Amino acid sequence: MKFKYILTLLLGLFAAFPAKAELEIDVNGAMRDPMPIAIPEMIHDGFWVGQYAGKIRKVIIADLERSGLFKVIDDNSYIQEFSSMEQEPAFIDWRAINAQALVQSAIREVDANHLKIEFRLWDVYAESQLKAQSFTTTKDNWRRVAHVIADAIYERLTGEKGYFDTRIVYVSESGPATKRVKRLAIMDQDGENHKFLTSGAAMALTPRFSPNLQKVTYMSYAGGTPKVYILDIETGRQQLIGNFPGMTFAPRFSPDSSKLLLSFAANGRTDIYEMDLKNRTSTQLTKNAGINTSPSYSPDGSQIVFNSDRGGNQQLYVMNADGSDVHRISFGAGRYATPVWSPRGDYIAFTKMANGQFYIGVMYPDGSGERLLASGYLVEGPTWSPNGRVVIYFRQDRGTSRSNAPVKLYSIDLTGYNERMIVTPADASDPAWSPLLP
Repeated sequence: MKFKYILTLLLGLFAAFPAKAELEIDVNGAMRDPMPIAIPEMIHDGFWVGQYAGKIRKVIIADLERSGLFKVIDDNSYIQEFSSMEQEPAFIDWRAINAQALVQSAIREVDANHLKIEFRLWDVYAESQLKAQSFTTTKDNWRRVAHVIADAIYERLTGEKGYFDTRIVYVSESGPATKRVKRLAIMDQDGENHKFLTSGAAMALTPRFSPNLQKVTYMSYAGGTPKVYILDIETGRQQLIGNFPGMTFAPRFSPDSSKLLLSFAANGRTDIYEMDLKNRTSTQLTKNAGINTSPSYSPDGSQIVFNSDRGGNQQLYVMNADGSDVHRISFGAGRYATPVWSPRGDYIAFTKMANGQFYIGVMYPDGSGERLLASGYLVEGPTWSPNGRVVIYFRQDRGTSRSNAPVKLYSIDLTGYNERMIVTPADASDPAWSPLLP
């Protein structure tokens, strides 16, 4: 995917002072005790630059607080004011308001079209600088720079890559239940820069990003029969995948974007196929009576998780990428569906149906350690943040005879805390989270 951004990242402009102690968040325990962090107003000169300063700071704060790992201290508590980036923090003042970390930042106008933004991240108790960066970018790229800064802060304080400079593709739903319009939409992870990718003339479902971010694969009813397509996000050009005589659905790219998994239904059974996108040859991976679907590659591409009813009940299975060594990994009560491998390879997320409820859960790739993160009348379709820390899914409460309940996207931390609704213009389902933007 080519973005019309001009982003120059200048690292090491400021030498980090040796730390007396390492300030780092315990990401597994911070949900109940988020880190207090101070983010004063950006240093700026001039009204118009100040407008950008306020907007950038607001996005950084929103990103960090939305993670659930940080608590930004209220401005009214701040004692020290910064007038330049050369001004040293008065650490005693920041400790007085219980700040553990401090973000010092500035912005200035380079020319009519460009801004320079810089920040320093400080460990308040160790009185040491943890990170410093500077960015020169076009003015219309201010929001993305804010996400990049939030990612840098997140990574330095947690030890994990951030996930704020990302996008989400999903199915936007509108209209009555009897005539539902479902079309593809894309937005930044915070809901901004929203746009539609398809018109809604044909129903679109299960979009999935390619790892190189240039394309999305999905299922469409464009020809009357459900088929798998690939859509180029920039050009809007779409192409039908394969020459299958029946229904194809549940597509997903390989980690290197060279192949595509999909399900093909014919003659009362559904099998998983792998399509080589370069030569357009397909290989049947499952050869079992029943329904085999929702395949997802492991991060290294060596294995595939999928769900199947071959044992009489819908369960999760793992096989090698060539279809060999198929073995069941889910053994709990209920039915399992929509598995997706974490980008880190350590977990598989899934949808579970048991006792009249739906659940979003995770388990280790060998099937052990099952944990349920969310539950409801309908919760389904998990997708991972690129750092494997957060899961997004869609939720619908029980409707009434008069109207259907809304369908919304939600995020939740791997620990099962910090469940948050993601605001979309209309109802939303089938989310897919992109990798970090280049």
